[in-house]
Amino acid sequence: MTKPRVLIAEELSPATIEALGPDFEVVNCDGANRDELLPAIADVDAILVRSATQVDAEAIAAAKNLKVIARAGVGLDNVDIKAATQAGVMVVNAPTSNIVSAAELAVALLLASARNVVPASSALRNGEWKRSKYTGVEVTDKTVGIVGLGRIGILVAQRLSAFGVKLIAYDPYVQPARAAQLGIRMVTLDELLAESDFITIHLPKTPETVGLIGEEQLAKVKPTVHIINAARGGIIDEAALYTAMVEGRVAGAGLDVYAKEPCTDSPLFALENVVGLPHLGASTDEAQEKAGIAVAKSVRLALSGELVPDAVNVQGGQLEEAIKPVLPLAEQIGNIACSLAGTAVERVDVEALGEIADHDVRVLELSALKGVFQKLVHDPVSFVNAPVLAEQRGVEVALTSDRTSEDHRSLLRVTLTLTDGAKVSVAGTITGPRHVAKVVEVDGFDVDVPVSEHMAILRYPDRPGVVGTVGQILGDAGVNIGGMQVSRDDEGHALAILTVDTAIAPAQLAAIVAAIQATAGTSIDLA
Repeated sequence: MTKPRVLIAEELSPATIEALGPDFEVVNCDGANRDELLPAIADVDAILVRSATQVDAEAIAAAKNLKVIARAGVGLDNVDIKAATQAGVMVVNAPTSNIVSAAELAVALLLASARNVVPASSALRNGEWKRSKYTGVEVTDKTVGIVGLGRIGILVAQRLSAFGVKLIAYDPYVQPARAAQLGIRMVTLDELLAESDFITIHLPKTPETVGLIGEEQLAKVKPTVHIINAARGGIIDEAALYTAMVEGRVAGAGLDVYAKEPCTDSPLFALENVVGLPHLGASTDEAQEKAGIAVAKSVRLALSGELVPDAVNVQGGQLEEAIKPVLPLAEQIGNIACSLAGTAVERVDVEALGEIADHDVRVLELSALKGVFQKLVHDPVSFVNAPVLAEQRGVEVALTSDRTSEDHRSLLRVTLTLTDGAKVSVAGTITGPRHVAKVVEVDGFDVDVPVSEHMAILRYPDRPGVVGTVGQILGDAGVNIGGMQVSRDDEGHALAILTVDTAIAPAQLAAIVAAIQATAGTSIDLA
């Protein structure tokens, strides 16, 4: 078999290639060069980039086989996530790879600004010994305001707490009780601006955060404040910051990011009390290696058809350990349900019942949709584009969960409503320490059959001899039956579900349907 092709479009650590392993054909190009990128991406299954390669709509359209875009880092400004999602391409990054490096750099900028490290060092290199000119301030006992209390903000808080500072933070999405456990007092942005001796920013760049610290906000700070931004450029209005510093309303600044990058000619660089770095937040050997290894592992998962927890355009939430064994079951019963549908699907209902309802089950809806649409469309279906396919086809999707499950510790049911008003329902569960997937219900008929690559479901009037007839026809065709179970209702209807070693050919299925006078017969291939 041909190995999947992976394009490395920028220089990555050797550990990245090692983490990919021998199962892929690795090719290289200069991703910043469009004339190289577009032909190189045309026939690859995955592309790994850092920040210089623009994986935009044009590049995605040119990549007919592309399944995953992997950014060896945190930010995704250079990836068109909407275009990727429409194309069913998974976008992954390494959200935790550089958080320690970024936090440490923020602390370094804060200390450098407080103690005039850069101008004092520059003066000494120029033969000047100016101890009194570069008198700094201690951090101890000062108030540090953290704007954005996410993973990096928390790491900064933990490190600065060792300096004996008072920690306050602004983040509308963090509960005060959680912050209090970390020794941090939550405040409004205006309170943070007024109280802080040091302000350090740790927010993502969004339409809401661009220009968050502008002229109006800088009018509220202490004139002795030092402002640090090692998050994203544009959150601080650089022109307003320059004016505030020239007018003596801000004592110092440490900047690693800028509104437009690369940035080499900012007016801020002319100010001696500005520490400016060329976006070094993730530039440590450790961060680069972590990022490369993380996205290489994600590429392996994505190209094997599995869910990637770090995929940014998958709507399934966190993949908890308790949900992992149920994930393939959801896809399987979605596939089985759709195989039984006689007309077009109008609505998909996914029910998570029993113990699994205690967890985040959103990913099970995605997996069930993936199984359903594998039967409905010819194009590849992924965790990424399954919801897009449903929306494009006007298929309603609903997920419900309930702690109650009468017969099983956990039960997953997929119900399809068809355009003719009919409904098809299949339920399954996971049993035993080996997590054996079983079908336990089909359209209200109770069964207990392990999921198999090849299955068949027959509906027929209940009467003697059916099992023998089915066995005879399949035996004559050389199809070995792995298991068979019959379920009956009180109205004379029966349902048989079979697992077989090889697929049942259409002619064989037609012979069975005719021989037992079945009302319906379906061969299911989950291979």
